[in-house]
Amino acid sequence: MMAMMGGNFSYLILMFAIMGAGWLVQWNLQRKFDKYSQIPLKNGMTGKEVAAKMLLENGIHDVEILSVQGRLTDHYNPMDKTVNLSPEVYSGRSIMAAAVAAHECGHAVQHARSYAFLGMRSKLVPIINISSKYMQWILMGGILLIGVFPYLLLAGIVMFAMTTLFSFVTLPVEFDATNRAKAWLNDTNLTSSQEQAGVADALGSAAMTYVVAALSSLATLMYYVSIFLRRR
Repeated sequence: MMAMMGGNFSYLILMFAIMGAGWLVQWNLQRKFDKYSQIPLKNGMTGKEVAAKMLLENGIHDVEILSVQGRLTDHYNPMDKTVNLSPEVYSGRSIMAAAVAAHECGHAVQHARSYAFLGMRSKLVPIINISSKYMQWILMGGILLIGVFPYLLLAGIVMFAMTTLFSFVTLPVEFDATNRAKAWLNDTNLTSSQEQAGVADALGSAAMTYVVAALSSLATLMYYVSIFLRRR
């Protein structure tokens, strides 16, 4: 009993630490977004124009650039081949607008070049969609019925493990898109050396949100595994 309580206490400390790190990362991202959204790009291009130029110069002609509502809602959808930019990025003429637009187009370039990790992540999406509907209920039922039907919890753990795998597969996808964005903005001289530093700072802050999410998912997975192993 004491060992179980000690294990739960250690897990709570770990989760609070990760939650705190997640809050700090999100706060820092918002701060960087606000900061670099206020610094105009010297060439005066909008995020949409930056995206269109990057796609064109990479020989991509079948991807549409759209404006979507919300803040920090920017994403690339490989299903319908659209680069979706929030209003501040789509119409913005700031360092942040250029950085985010180029990053999302980095995903489009990955898609066009058949980047392995993007393909792997896309294949996991249907599994994740199904798991997310039932996973929490199965995990809850598995914990309640651990003494009667332990393999229900195991089934939930397997489902959660898929979401953890998805989080870690996402990391190289995001970091690679960032590297493609930075390299292209630099090679085409669309940004000055000072602006390039801002781009790297902004995109680095965004990438850290994915790192924290992956670590949080792994810690939670380990917690469920520990319950299964202790109460079998």
